[in-house]
Amino acid sequence: MKKILTWVLAATLICGTTVFTSCSKDDDNVVNPVKKDYFTQWNTCEALTALKAYVEDVTNPNSPNFIKEEDRIATFDMDGTFVGELYPTYFEYNLLEYRVLEDAAYKDIAPEDVKETAQEIRDFVRDGKKLPDHFDMKHAQAAAKAYAGMTLAEFDAYVKAYAAQQANGFTGMTYGQGFYQPMLQVFDYLEANGFTYYVVSGSDRFICRALVEPIGIKPNRVIGMDVKLRSTSQGTEAGVNYTMGKEEDLVRTDELIIKNLKTNKVLQISQEIGKVPVLSFGNSGGDCAMHNYCLSNTLKSAAFMLIADDDARDHANRDKALSLGEQWREAGYHVISMRDDFRTIYGDGVQKTDFTF
Repeated sequence: MKKILTWVLAATLICGTTVFTSCSKDDDNVVNPVKKDYFTQWNTCEALTALKAYVEDVTNPNSPNFIKEEDRIATFDMDGTFVGELYPTYFEYNLLEYRVLEDAAYKDIAPEDVKETAQEIRDFVRDGKKLPDHFDMKHAQAAAKAYAGMTLAEFDAYVKAYAAQQANGFTGMTYGQGFYQPMLQVFDYLEANGFTYYVVSGSDRFICRALVEPIGIKPNRVIGMDVKLRSTSQGTEAGVNYTMGKEEDLVRTDELIIKNLKTNKVLQISQEIGKVPVLSFGNSGGDCAMHNYCLSNTLKSAAFMLIADDDARDHANRDKALSLGEQWREAGYHVISMRDDFRTIYGDGVQKTDFTF
């Protein structure tokens, strides 16, 4: 009996590890592990090969590049990296357009500068009119005003209600379902290999939290644009002088703290995570500082840039994407091609269509 229990315990330990999904016996009754295929939505490609080789190296205790689990930190941009920029711009831009130009409860009281910003988004989406320079900051300041006074619960519900709408330009998908399915498998793979991953986005932190909740990313793993918060009865008194009551809620204000782009991403990673990442994933120039910070790590590191070069299954500018791909390779980043590397983007039931307005 003791020998049987010992064998069962050993088999359980082998099968229970994060990199194996089952156990099988060969002809000699020796238990062999069967590795799980985490990448069923991927084609064999250079970027995936590089990622797997990297992970296998740094998780091997016998490798000179071995990284302890507490230092296996990965950072991911959101929009265009694992959430589609499919409207044809950021979710938060379209949410502001809806809030200011269509929401009957707000559109008639929106400040003029906020209306101007929302109209610029609409003109870009519908007519292709170029957005003004430094529009990311203009949008951030307008968005701070547009949602000021909402409690965090009210804002969360507002974001989720918009996300539940049918995605313009696609059939079979809501805005909130617009995840790149192959990239979700990267999350699973990294978690199975002892990595902790964070979303580090230029979008509003609370928008990001609402969008990634369905895929199991915890709120404390999300870093994004921030506005100042106050308790409902605090007024203008400084928080250091005011004691919040049990009956109060937290509300958004119209005061922007930070737009989390470029070097601001690095500053926020340092402040909130406290460690330099060893893996970094992004899709645009706004992620280069985060990638470079990662590659400065004394531990072995790698950075990946996704390019939106699939104009058959998604709304994409292929020529621009290919040009960016060359730029990212020269910078020392691995390039993920949506067209060549992904077997699917949003799932087999989703089809690209023309935008309707």
